[in-house]
Amino acid sequence: MATWRRITGVAGLAAGAVAAGAGAVMAAERIAIGRTQVLRTTASPGRLGELRGQPLTVLTDDGVPLHVEIDEPPAAAKRTGRGTPPQPLTVIFCHGYTLNQDCWHFQRAALGRHRLVFWDQRDHGRSGRSAAGAASVDRLGADLDLIIKAAAPGDMPVVLVGHSMGGMTIMALARQHPELFGTKVTGVALMSTAASGLSAGSPWMPRPIRPVLTRALPLVLSGAATGYRAMLVERGRRVAGDLSFLSTRFIGFGDPRVHPAVVDFLEQMIRSTPIEVVAAFGEALYAVDMRDTLGVLGRVPVVTLTGDKDRLVSPSLGQELAEAIPSAELVWVPGAGHALILEAPEVVNEAITSLIARVEAGAAARERSA
Repeated sequence: MATWRRITGVAGLAAGAVAAGAGAVMAAERIAIGRTQVLRTTASPGRLGELRGQPLTVLTDDGVPLHVEIDEPPAAAKRTGRGTPPQPLTVIFCHGYTLNQDCWHFQRAALGRHRLVFWDQRDHGRSGRSAAGAASVDRLGADLDLIIKAAAPGDMPVVLVGHSMGGMTIMALARQHPELFGTKVTGVALMSTAASGLSAGSPWMPRPIRPVLTRALPLVLSGAATGYRAMLVERGRRVAGDLSFLSTRFIGFGDPRVHPAVVDFLEQMIRSTPIEVVAAFGEALYAVDMRDTLGVLGRVPVVTLTGDKDRLVSPSLGQELAEAIPSAELVWVPGAGHALILEAPEVVNEAITSLIARVEAGAAARERSA
């Protein structure tokens, strides 16, 4: 049975549907003017995406180089003053679909007292490209296993944090290597994710036509990702500008007052992902079903976070996920959308910090009783 925790104080007015046709153009113009004014008069949330760690390249079994960065904690934090220092807990962050490791900017800035590992999933960010047809969540799980071995070797304990597709990556690892959970993997945080694919349709789709759109969308993406069409689509993505800003704000965030710089940051990450990658992984995510892995996750402390204005992964799927994982804690965030890690970073950071404290307390208790 999941433990519920409802977060209050998060802004919760949902944006309306993006207008179509001429109305959308007029809305985009108004947004562009408003965005410029806000960027000039509102304090910036910081130099988004510019935090860097010690680089590491991990080569997969099919030859894809994965870009990894490690943030080591201050040396003083690792000293105990007696005996041999314990192996530091390592927190590994797995980003979502069409994003890259920079999406964890606010977590990276706030959790620096811990040993942090960030990586770009294959075909995303600074990592290499797969061979055609290689997109699958199972392969991402195998990649995560290699990341753990390279970045947290030996008996170094690991907490895994996943957003959206990154959460499914962790579930895929649990299916492939259940023996890691409760031994190597000591805690899991899942946010804005689900154990089953998107076949039920995303909340942004109008309810009467969700089944049709759900079946058609992978085919549309696949057709747009080949040959001359792909070139035209990429050109359109580059010039979309303010309409892209509008759609990103609507689909990614629950609060329409989110800082424009944060919306821009997310939109640029999405736009930097090639359309072929968008298509290949979009199709893979529609077919995924990881419900058989949830019992394995339940061997360790788990916290799940769901925004009740998530328009990509239905909040009901987030609730079902938490209820299916033994003893999981569900953090319900009113007013927040899919990009929880950018929209409600304080909530996310507190949840991860609390999870780490639970893991460390459990380890200390076991050491005392040994």
